[in-house]
Amino acid sequence: MTVHIHPSVDNGVKKGSGAFAGGTLVCKCKDKPVKVGIKGDVAHNHACGCTKCWKPEGATFSVVAVVPRENVTVFENGDKLQIVDTSATIQRYACKGCGTHMYGRIENKGHPFYGLDFIHPELFQEAGSAAPAFAAFVSSVIESGVAPSEMSGIRSRLKELGLEPYDCLSPALMDAIATHTAKSRPKAA
Repeated sequence: MTVHIHPSVDNGVKKGSGAFAGGTLVCKCKDKPVKVGIKGDVAHNHACGCTKCWKPEGATFSVVAVVPRENVTVFENGDKLQIVDTSATIQRYACKGCGTHMYGRIENKGHPFYGLDFIHPELFQEAGSAAPAFAAFVSSVIESGVAPSEMSGIRSRLKELGLEPYDCLSPALMDAIATHTAKSRPKAA
């Protein structure tokens, strides 16, 4: 049985160019697609098993990365964007026409990832952005309907692709969250 992770990695993870200057994310609409400009390369690109991230048809995981929010500009058909869940920490802007999530933004200035927007690199018209490097929230795919008995095969496939599976974020991102939390606490007198 073939284990499908995501169309952009199922045939192998393509390395980034190392010189990606940015590009244009395009939704799946045939008529008047939403276009979002991204300056610079992505960071922390990963396969994500959470139930909130947008996944293309047939994908078990999403592929998501971050970019500085000031590097994100909606430049065509932004009137088609709406927030999927206004109560969520990440305000995911999706196209009303096709449902594709174009970017997610955290508005809480106290959040460790404030200032970073979440995007789906497979939506770039251009090739060469940094490749996925790990898998996060792997067990969460069970919440999406994957049978627990399939998890061993999924973790094996992720490792085969070079995407170390975690049931949280990568150690570097967990360290960043803990550092932010530590710095946010008042100093003892």
